[in-house]
Amino acid sequence: MTLADRITNWLAQLRASGLASVLSRLVIAIAGTVALVVPTVQSWDQLDLVPLLGVPLLLVCIWLPDSTAAALFLVVVAGGWMMRAPSEVGFGVVVTGIALLAVHLASAFAAQIPSYGKVSRRALRRWLLPAMIAGLLGPVVAIAAAVVRGAEVPGSLLVTVAALAAATAAVWFAAGQSVSGG
Repeated sequence: MTLADRITNWLAQLRASGLASVLSRLVIAIAGTVALVVPTVQSWDQLDLVPLLGVPLLLVCIWLPDSTAAALFLVVVAGGWMMRAPSEVGFGVVVTGIALLAVHLASAFAAQIPSYGKVSRRALRRWLLPAMIAGLLGPVVAIAAAVVRGAEVPGSLLVTVAALAAATAAVWFAAGQSVSGG
């Protein structure tokens, strides 16, 4: 296949792209950019390696959402934060966490459909409800963790893990899953 054929094929696929595919990739691009920029502008010194690895991974994640690039992007950004960030939960941490969550959810959605696939409103709503619940519960769990940690309550790790488990269960059931797996 010549270069001209590849470009023609790529342009045909781009023209045939469904709205859901384009929007999910746009969410990946915006949220990924936020996840890279917010830690960079914080007062703590971020690893220089994070943007060097994160930008190419984000581009691959947008181009091929069904690849492992999204998982690697999440690991690079979260790992860079864990290496140098202060331990307290602040605004930058919450925004970065929500952006990483959006990258994860949008990549998972985009990976399920071909770029030229059409998605019904019903399927989009079925994905959007758990995504919105996860996006709203993230800051709530972060605030709860900060409050419990600030109060120095014995067993605060257990409380935080329980809050995360409850949030996970809420998203699981909102997605229409059942305990029996059927």
